[in-house]
Amino acid sequence: MIEKRLLQIVVALACIVPLVTGGAGILSGPDWLRGVGSAPVDLDSHFRYMSGIFFSVGLAFCSCIPRIEIKGARFRMLGGFVVIGGMARLWSLLSVGAPSQGHVLGLCMELGVVPCLMLWQAAFARRVRISQGA
Repeated sequence: MIEKRLLQIVVALACIVPLVTGGAGILSGPDWLRGVGSAPVDLDSHFRYMSGIFFSVGLAFCSCIPRIEIKGARFRMLGGFVVIGGMARLWSLLSVGAPSQGHVLGLCMELGVVPCLMLWQAAFARRVRISQGA
C-alpha cells in the first residue's frame, strides 16, 4: 500500500530529529548547543537526562513504523508527550523570549508536524480497519 509506505517514510524521517539531537545531548550535554559554555553540573545532568528521554521517544516512535496501522494507541501517547513538551517550549517562548532558530524549528515540529502525523496515522488506521471489514 503506497500510503502506508509514505507514512512510514515520513515518520522515519521525523524520528531523525529526536534520535540525533537526543543522542548529541546524551553524549555532549548542553555544550553541543552553540553559545553555551560550560554548564553547571546539575544543569548538565538534567539536560542529559532529558536528552535520554527525547532519544527514547524517538526509538519508541521507530517501533511504530513496521505495523503503523495498528500502533495508534502508542503513536498517540508518544505524540501527546511531544505536544506537551512543545506547549512547555511555547510557554518558555512567551515568558522568557524567543530561543535560537533550532529550538523554534523544534517548536514547529512539536506543535505542527507531530499533530499532523497523529491525525494522518489515525485516518490511515481507520481506512485500513474499514477495508478489512473490522
